[in-house]
Amino acid sequence: MPPSQRLYVGPSLRRIRRDRGLTQSDMATDLDVSPSYIALLERNHRPLSAELLLRLAQTYQIDMSTLADTGSDDAVRLQTVLKDPLFADIELPSLETTDVVTNFPGIAEAFLRLYTAYQEEHMALADSGAEARPVAAGKAEPPDPVAESRRFLAARRNCFPVLDDAAERLAQRVGGADGLIAYLGQRHNLQVRRVPPEVMVGSTRRFDLHRRQILLDDEMDGASQNFQLALQLAYFELSKELDTVTRDGTFATEAGERLTRRALASYAAAAVLMPYSAFAKAAEVRHYDVEALGRQFRTSFEQTAHRLTTLQKPGQERVPFFFIRVDEAGNVSKRLDGAGFPFARHGGGCPLWNLHHAFRTPREIVTQWLELPDGERLSAIARTVTAGGGGFGRPRVDRAVALGCAAEHAGKLIYTRDRPAVPPTPIGITCRLCQRADCTARSAPPIGRQILPDDIRRTVAPFGFSDS
Repeated sequence: MPPSQRLYVGPSLRRIRRDRGLTQSDMATDLDVSPSYIALLERNHRPLSAELLLRLAQTYQIDMSTLADTGSDDAVRLQTVLKDPLFADIELPSLETTDVVTNFPGIAEAFLRLYTAYQEEHMALADSGAEARPVAAGKAEPPDPVAESRRFLAARRNCFPVLDDAAERLAQRVGGADGLIAYLGQRHNLQVRRVPPEVMVGSTRRFDLHRRQILLDDEMDGASQNFQLALQLAYFELSKELDTVTRDGTFATEAGERLTRRALASYAAAAVLMPYSAFAKAAEVRHYDVEALGRQFRTSFEQTAHRLTTLQKPGQERVPFFFIRVDEAGNVSKRLDGAGFPFARHGGGCPLWNLHHAFRTPREIVTQWLELPDGERLSAIARTVTAGGGGFGRPRVDRAVALGCAAEHAGKLIYTRDRPAVPPTPIGITCRLCQRADCTARSAPPIGRQILPDDIRRTVAPFGFSDS
């Protein structure tokens, strides 16, 4: 290869290696070179020879044109991170960012890792300080595994390109085999059986290794059955990728790590049913109509709304959404954030949000414009979803889910297109952090405000407090 055409592919080579869960030594063995040479290639200290380029393409079955991308994804990620207000006083031209990623890929990767760790610790600090909980003298408060898992997902904006890419390749193989059941039979020699709940003994899915069967509760609806099959397939074929992504986090408890891996497996299963490229394109064509997308991909309303929060793959971003699921008592059982929404980490949410009113009109989508205390406006939809049931007398749980985005993106949604603007509802994150003095729905005074006596005057709001 002439000197003028030397090919430096450090970031792309590193991404190929990591997507396959390989160490530098593993790749060196596959390509019959030394680990130190792989390290030099990844740091752009050596160009890729034509011979090694062919060997790389043949060994890992990749398109050689993909190596021409010299780190654009990492550059986009780095530019996004550098928009954080933490760096607002530093002039950071995009050209310099690209130069860093191209010429110093290791430094760029180290910075991105450090920023992700900073995000996790920042959220942990908010969790620990948002609401003090009494603990025994001399004893530290035990770690919360659910909070650990939520912080892991939130710090990464619930987007995992490694899983998306692997799941998309798996989805192509499944499609070529004419569906999940056929693929499981052909590739894994497994039979799928739907059996009554009494046979499942409290399970919805069970893998019987000895009989080579996957058993499903026959009272689950079709979308749930497909999801469980995709989930089992993700554990079979994407286990290495799940382990790679999980290792990227730090966990104080084994339970927190297990919950995170389970959440990532569900992410991968959804990515098999709704492959990133096809789903992102369909979302734009259908203007993010959740019900229409669900029919197209044969997924439930909740599964589809959940998937919409993940469309932030660098270079292929779509509308950033947040998602939350609550029960009738207001307990939050799931929250996913691809939009930077300031969820309440402790206590109840704002009762003025129609998410809490959706139970009055079951399975009907309700829309609402929201305004946060800082003036930011959001567009949100809410609807009830049902889990369980499937037969007369069977236990079922009704919950409400909400999906929303910032006002700047709302024009792309079918729920706001060609509709007259309506005044936004002023909401807070939680009463203890909301400074709206005249809110009649308030259940607690805000932190840091002096409550006034009501000897002479009683305010319309539940609490009267000073302006200082």
